[in-house]
Amino acid sequence: MAVVVNKPIPEFEAIATGGVKVSNQSHQGQTLILFFYPKDNTPGCTTEAMQFRDKYKDFIKAGAQVFGVSRDNMKSHDEFKAKLELPFELIADTEEKMCHMFGVVKNKIMYGKKVKGIERSTFLIGPDGVLLQEWRGLKVPGHVEEVLKAVKTVKKAVRTPCPADA
Repeated sequence: MAVVVNKPIPEFEAIATGGVKVSNQSHQGQTLILFFYPKDNTPGCTTEAMQFRDKYKDFIKAGAQVFGVSRDNMKSHDEFKAKLELPFELIADTEEKMCHMFGVVKNKIMYGKKVKGIERSTFLIGPDGVLLQEWRGLKVPGHVEEVLKAVKTVKKAVRTPCPADA
């Protein structure tokens, strides 16, 4: 089943670095950011991961958990995470289950050959498990700030009732 904006995300379960289990239920009550990227230790992916790292405290303050997702294995993720000092976990989607569910596997042309690659994409999932926003085929510059701005609007929308409302 594919993801659709304004609908609950389908069931999934994955393991991230640090042995963290991530599923459609694991972060209920929190805003969840899943950013899919093509490959550890490549220029664009390194820049994107570092930008999420540099704004991580702002995401946490806004009530969001951040996870990076790629097809790389756990060893590659552990090294990438350590090298860049990433404060968030990385999901190893080696079987491409999440990549297919979120529809980020695309045919690309690389050096004149057709290859299957991951389209850089980010998904914003609300505290109730509903997909609120998606960014597909994005460019890295300015993207993390845009996602953070969207997360802050979610936090404002999920307001707590005032005693006067009772």
